[in-house]
Amino acid sequence: MSARPPVSSPVSLVDRVLDLCRLPASDLLRDVVYRRLWSSILISSLGGQITMLSLPLTAAVLLHATPTQMGWLTAMEIVPFVLFSLPGGVWLDRVRKLPVYIVGEVTLAIAVGSVPVAAWAGWLGMPWLYFVAFLLGTVYTVAGSAAQIVLTQVVSPDRLVEAHAKNSLASSGAEVAGPGVAGALIKLVGAPMALAMDALLLLTSALILRGVRVREQLHRRRQAHFWRDLAAGVGFVCRHRLLLSLAAVVGGWQMCNQAAQVVQILFATRVLGLSAQSVGLSYIALGAGTVLTSILGHRISGWMGPGPCLVAGFSITGLGWTVLALAPINAFGVGAFAFALFAFGVGAVLIFINFLSLRQAVTPAPLLGRMTSTIRWLTLIPAGPGALLGGWLGEHVSLRAALLFSGLGALVLSLVAWRLAAIRSVKTLPSVADEHQMLGVETQPGGLNLQSINGN
Repeated sequence: MSARPPVSSPVSLVDRVLDLCRLPASDLLRDVVYRRLWSSILISSLGGQITMLSLPLTAAVLLHATPTQMGWLTAMEIVPFVLFSLPGGVWLDRVRKLPVYIVGEVTLAIAVGSVPVAAWAGWLGMPWLYFVAFLLGTVYTVAGSAAQIVLTQVVSPDRLVEAHAKNSLASSGAEVAGPGVAGALIKLVGAPMALAMDALLLLTSALILRGVRVREQLHRRRQAHFWRDLAAGVGFVCRHRLLLSLAAVVGGWQMCNQAAQVVQILFATRVLGLSAQSVGLSYIALGAGTVLTSILGHRISGWMGPGPCLVAGFSITGLGWTVLALAPINAFGVGAFAFALFAFGVGAVLIFINFLSLRQAVTPAPLLGRMTSTIRWLTLIPAGPGALLGGWLGEHVSLRAALLFSGLGALVLSLVAWRLAAIRSVKTLPSVADEHQMLGVETQPGGLNLQSINGN
C-alpha cells in the first residue's frame, strides 16, 4: 500500500471528494492503491477527450481533410495494433507492466504536444498528423495492454466487473466535462493549441502512476522462446471458445465503430452545420451516457449476465448510428447527433466492462500479456478496413451511407452474437479454475499446471 499523498496532490483532492460522498468501507475507491490508479485514469481521460476532438477537428477544419484522408488518419492509429500487438504481448509477459504504462503516458504527452509546436512552426500538415496517429496507436498497443494488466494486479478477479465499471465512470466523468472544456479551448486558442493541455494532463497522470505500488511476480522460464511463446498465446485464445467468440463479435463491432467515427464529425460539421464548439458541447451527451451506464453497469451485468449485457451494447450503439444516418437537417438532426453519442456511450460501456472482465477472468496470470495483445490484435484487424470503408463510403457515396452501414452492421452483429451459445449462456463471471475444470486441466496447490499452455 502506498503512503497517503500530500494535501496538494491531485489524489488528495479525490480523497476529499470520496470522504464527502460517504462511500461504504467496502467500496473499491476506499483502497488507496486502486484510488491512485483510478485518479490517473480520470485525469488521462480528460486529456483524451481533448485529443479525441482536437485531432480530427485539426484535420477537418484547419487542414480541410477529405473523408478519405480522415479514414487514413484513423487507420494510421490502428496499424500499430496489427504490427505490434502479438510481439508486444510476448514482451509484456516478461517485464513489469507498471513502468511500461508510465512511459506510455509520457510518450503520449510528447506526441500530442508536438502538434501545437508544428502548427506554431508552420509545417503542420496531414503527413505529420498521420505520424502522430501512428505513434499514438503504438503507445495504445503496448502501454494500453500493460494498463489493463496492471488493473488485475490491483483488484481481485471477483471484482473485475466492478473495477472496470468504476474505471469507465472515471472516463465518463471526463467525457461530461471534457467536450465542453475542449470546445472552449478550441474556440479560444484553436484545435492544435488545445492539444497542449492534453500533454500537461498526461504528464500529471504519469506522475500519479509513479506512486502506485503493485506486487508483480514475473514468471521467468529457462526455456523461454519468442516465437514459441507467441504461438502459445495465440493458441490459448484460439482454443478457448469464449475468447475466440468474443474476439470475433467485438472485431465485427470495431469495424462498424471505426466506419462511423471517421465520418461522424464530418457529418456534424458539413451536413448539420455545427461549429467546433457546438460539436464539443454535443459530446456531453456521450459523457452522460457513459456516466449513467458506468454507475449502473455492474448491476445491469449482474442482472442480465455478462454475455447478454455485451450483446445489448451492440444493439444500442447500432440504433444510435442508424438514427443519425436517417436524421433530417434541422434541430431534430442535431438532437439525433446527440442521441447517437448518448447511445454510443451507453452501448460501449456495456460492451467493454463485460468484454474486458470476461477475458481477464478466464486467463492465467502468466498469459495475461499474450492474451490481451492477441485479443486486441484480433479485434482491431477489422478496424482498419472499417475506417477506410467508412471514408470511402463518405466520399464516394455519402456520409449518411457510412453511418447507415455502421448502424445496420451493429444491429445484425447483435443478432449473430446472441446466437453464439458461448456468449449468450454466460450469466456469471467465470474463473480460471472453473474454465480449467471444464477443460480437464489439472491444478496444483501452487497454481495451475501451465506447462502445456506455455508450450514447455
